Amino acid sequence: MKKLLKQYYGYTDFRPGQKEIIESVLSGNDTLTIMPTGGGKSLCYQIPSLKFSGLTVVVSPLIALMEDQVQSLDSVGIPSLFLNSSLEWEEYTYNMHLIRSGKIKLLYCAPETLVTERIQNLLSQVEVSCLTIDEAHCISEWGHDFRPEYRRISEIRQIFPKAVCLALTATATETVRKDIKKTLQLGKNKPYKEFIASFNRPNIFLDVISKSGSTNTKLHGIKLSKADEITLDFVKSHSKESGIIYCFSRKKVDELNTLLQTAGFSSLPYHAGLNDSTRSQNQKDFVKDNVKIIVATLAFGMGINKPNVRYVIHYDLPKSIEQYYQEIGRAGRDGLPSTALLLYSYGDIKKISFFIEEKSEKERRIAEEHLKKMVQYAETATCKREFLLNHFGETLPKTEEKDGESCCSSCQNKDSLLTDVTIPCQKIMSAIIRTNERFGAHYVIDVLLGSKQKKILDYHHDKLSVYGIGTEYSKTDWLNIVNLLVSEKYLSKSEDYNVLSLNQIAKKALSERTKIYLPFTPTGKTGSTIAEKFPKKAKIELSDKDLLLQEQLKKLRRNLAEEYNVPPYVIFGDKTLEQLVYQKPLSEFELENIYGLAEKKIQRYGESIIKIIEEYM
Repeated sequence: MKKLLKQYYGYTDFRPGQKEIIESVLSGNDTLTIMPTGGGKSLCYQIPSLKFSGLTVVVSPLIALMEDQVQSLDSVGIPSLFLNSSLEWEEYTYNMHLIRSGKIKLLYCAPETLVTERIQNLLSQVEVSCLTIDEAHCISEWGHDFRPEYRRISEIRQIFPKAVCLALTATATETVRKDIKKTLQLGKNKPYKEFIASFNRPNIFLDVISKSGSTNTKLHGIKLSKADEITLDFVKSHSKESGIIYCFSRKKVDELNTLLQTAGFSSLPYHAGLNDSTRSQNQKDFVKDNVKIIVATLAFGMGINKPNVRYVIHYDLPKSIEQYYQEIGRAGRDGLPSTALLLYSYGDIKKISFFIEEKSEKERRIAEEHLKKMVQYAETATCKREFLLNHFGETLPKTEEKDGESCCSSCQNKDSLLTDVTIPCQKIMSAIIRTNERFGAHYVIDVLLGSKQKKILDYHHDKLSVYGIGTEYSKTDWLNIVNLLVSEKYLSKSEDYNVLSLNQIAKKALSERTKIYLPFTPTGKTGSTIAEKFPKKAKIELSDKDLLLQEQLKKLRRNLAEEYNVPPYVIFGDKTLEQLVYQKPLSEFELENIYGLAEKKIQRYGESIIKIIEEYM
């Protein structure tokens, strides 16, 4: 297996879990694999396909992903193709001929294609050794991206009882895993193994910023929202890097894309409202590094295996942690430092809740549970990486030292932004007690703000001593204080109606007038420091000559990408580029020691790479 890994991929070692999964598949076990985006799932069926005597069929939900995979496999010499609606009939029938001839090792198709009579007839004429289901969470109604046609894959399993089945996904809770196993009947006629790789992506910094409040910033006379200001400052600090920005609606995608272009940034939109050719071209321009930023609708699957995406911004709150985790996984697939920035406000909850109300009772219950967990993640003052891992049933290894600078915004802010909030905490805790611990945060805060809503007047809470004593902060600030107190275990929220109550530590703090310090900054005071939050990142120092070599190799990569009509990263990625600049190989033998340069790539591009380095030397 290591020989195949080096020959076809140019890697000397497997990533954690890959070897065991491959061994399980080759041993004929039905296998369920949960592995984070960028963790190397594709390798788990691509290497077995080289060992199997028959065809490996890969069910994939996205045309773009199929095209991307086939391009990458072609570049390393693995015979593969796809069958989908993007092909002309002549090419479609020729691909079917190639499958019948036995020359193809991997076939990619959508679930809708797989269940057609034409494809079932085709596959009945060849040996199918392995059925791989990518994005297997689409099978489960409890998954964040349920697709009914995925459930029909179980019918196909009955047609090829000898084929081993491998189900893969980046995100699946225990409930979803059980649903996948049951629907696909994994282990019914074969031994069954389940692999859950670590969900920890330590190279991705997890950042959450409140976008509530106003700003005085203008661009060409147009006043910017807080979210716009944060986004522009962030993008400015990453101006030479690739990034994806997710928005809730098509309208916001178009507005933000126009804003970015007006500010001088290289960006394009991507959503279902664009015609197919425009959307396809915009994606290609992003993948080929012709444009730096793609602005897309939430949960709109990009199907991109672009390893050098350095950041993912969620301009609006995602609907679930599973969706959020999958989308931030598109950053830093090459293992280099990257950022996931989530902008959050209570308005986002209202938008999502509006759409949830239109669902059936069962779907609504599932969606509400997903949203609740997502809000908890956004609001938690504790380590966000730990929160994510706990959600997926994993704990952060005690052996891993958490560096606040590279872990998450909670850890980064924990010590540096602690503020004395004793008085506002005393006010909110007193208000909870005066209202008999029977209400949620919004109601209690309305009492503090002196609201004249009917409910408050009916309960005579306008007569309380705490009524109207909290006008020094906005409602958003008070909600932030409540969330911090919940995170620090001063307060508890009931499961059903989020009713607030005081824990023993809060009662003690009130009676003894203990000082309370929390990482709280009022929203009105954050506007001037947003740009400071995203300083220009220090780069590894290269000499002027090495910078010249780097540019020449990048130019070669671009030219080769144009020649072979593939994205630049298919030629070689940034990690490979880094090693070429530092090691300066001058022979094919030395190129074999460079990460990501496989046998076929050295044959194709080696001479051109060596020529540039020789001229440099």
